[in-house]
Amino acid sequence: MVDVTSHHHHLAEPRASWLPRIRTVGTDRPWVWLAAGWRDMLAAPLISLAYGLLAVVSSFVLVAGLAMYGMHYLVLPMAAGFMLIGPVLAVGLYETSRRLERGEHAGLWPVVMAYRQNGTQIAAIGLALMVVFFAWIRLAFLIFMLFFSMEPPPLDLLVERIFFSEVTLPFLITGTVAGGFMAAAVFSMSVVAIPMLLDRDCDAFTAMATSITAVRENPRTMLVWAALIALFISAGLATGFVGLLIAFPLIGHASWHAYRDVVSGDR
Repeated sequence: MVDVTSHHHHLAEPRASWLPRIRTVGTDRPWVWLAAGWRDMLAAPLISLAYGLLAVVSSFVLVAGLAMYGMHYLVLPMAAGFMLIGPVLAVGLYETSRRLERGEHAGLWPVVMAYRQNGTQIAAIGLALMVVFFAWIRLAFLIFMLFFSMEPPPLDLLVERIFFSEVTLPFLITGTVAGGFMAAAVFSMSVVAIPMLLDRDCDAFTAMATSITAVRENPRTMLVWAALIALFISAGLATGFVGLLIAFPLIGHASWHAYRDVVSGDR
């Protein structure tokens, strides 16, 4: 296993003494994280594809459920919301990468049970992300109703109405700006938080504060990383969810390496 943390980085001074030190890393590092994530996928293909398959199947079930209740207009915000709660769903992938890095066996059962190592704190962040997710769905629903009155277009006209009508541009701009703000806040709070909770005996607040500091110390690098995550997950969604089979585990594994690269080993 190649260690992606072996590069020489400038250590940024911590903003608070109780936080671990944050490394300032170059904008090329996200590509290194993806490469390391890919190696982890090849090293543990069954676990990686099991998580990918779970993402694909749950997406299909969700869309089928929304269509059944005539709420198909929520498919788009739900898909966007996937990025908000993704970090919690990927705990097993972080654990797989952690075990591979240490040369340990990454079996399915210990990986699935990984969240128990710091379960309460991981659940706390999970709860926070779920609250944001539901707030986003509510907001998306209100924005949709604002532009398409109280009568959502039928399924067969949905794409045409949303993307090819006179309200398309203002609707998409409003939705994108609102969603972008929420996504940026969630990304800042969670980019290294959950891998950190898995790796260290700390609480959710410390992990989120470390995450925000990491983004603040590496704004350009984290912007590249956020764009790459959005690109891979969007590609996964755009292929009728099938692409998530690869995209979700790849980003999950790579996120572990992002954490290892940016958060210093100094306890």
